[in-house]
Amino acid sequence: MEQNRITSLFNIKYPLIQAGMIWCSGWKLAAAVSNSGGLGIIGSGSMYPQVLDEHIRKCKDATDKPFAVNLPMLYPDIDKHIETIIKHKVPIVFTSAGNPKTWTNHLKGHGIKVVHVVSSLKFALKAQDAGVDAVVAEGFEAGGHNGRDETTTLCLIPIVKEKLNIPLIAAGGIGNGRAMLAAMNLGADAVQVGSRFVASLESSAHDNFKNAVVDAKEGDTQLTLKEITPVRLIKNDFYKQVLNAYEGGSSVDELKTLLGRGRAKKGMFEGDMIEGELEIGQISGLIHDIKPAAEIVYDFIKEYEIALNEQNSSKFNF
Repeated sequence: MEQNRITSLFNIKYPLIQAGMIWCSGWKLAAAVSNSGGLGIIGSGSMYPQVLDEHIRKCKDATDKPFAVNLPMLYPDIDKHIETIIKHKVPIVFTSAGNPKTWTNHLKGHGIKVVHVVSSLKFALKAQDAGVDAVVAEGFEAGGHNGRDETTTLCLIPIVKEKLNIPLIAAGGIGNGRAMLAAMNLGADAVQVGSRFVASLESSAHDNFKNAVVDAKEGDTQLTLKEITPVRLIKNDFYKQVLNAYEGGSSVDELKTLLGRGRAKKGMFEGDMIEGELEIGQISGLIHDIKPAAEIVYDFIKEYEIALNEQNSSKFNF
């Protein structure tokens, strides 16, 4: 593949980025993706400061390639995470769920490239104004925390591309190389992939959750809890409790009480498929196996190149 704005910015081989998913994205997954030519990301949102320190050290030992840390802006001890990232000279940080102005200049002042995750054109432009180096635009199809406007990736990427000047990374519903090509045809410089990497050998997700992702079919996920923070869930017993709460007219405070603390950890990390919160994207219906991250990267790039060759050989004549 030829180099483009993202591969040059991050010094990586392929414009393929693994999402920084809480409870699923530890150092093993990040290192495996980076060693395979993509950009691996450690998801710090579910880590205590000392745990993030350990994961960064182990990732640096496991790869000599660039990797990143995903940093939710709402993390309570974010200043400690920032200190750890700077101490270890992590080259790239992906910020999310908050105002990018808060830490972008500080991070860039230490030579760190900053990318911000958004779900709308409005926030993409705000991130650009804040000085970030690139933007991830994440469509409605994505797992985990999502946008309230429910804009699909197919619509969001060209809308953002039309107005954005900095590099654009597409996310949401991208589960194979053909989808990767489609996103880049829409104007993205790279793609960010989450759900497919959940079902990898190196993912820190519990095997029960990985198997639930593999077993998921079309329509088995639903975006909900928009009053708190939008999240796409597998329809297990906990999801049914949420549905019943809505039908019973529960208040926002009652929904927060139902969600409680540690619900995502219980499901995705500890493997409670009944009471746990199971965050995954719609593309889970296309995931049929658990395999090494390196194989996932290889499959993506191989499918991308096959689809690109097919596309180039079937041009319309006008």
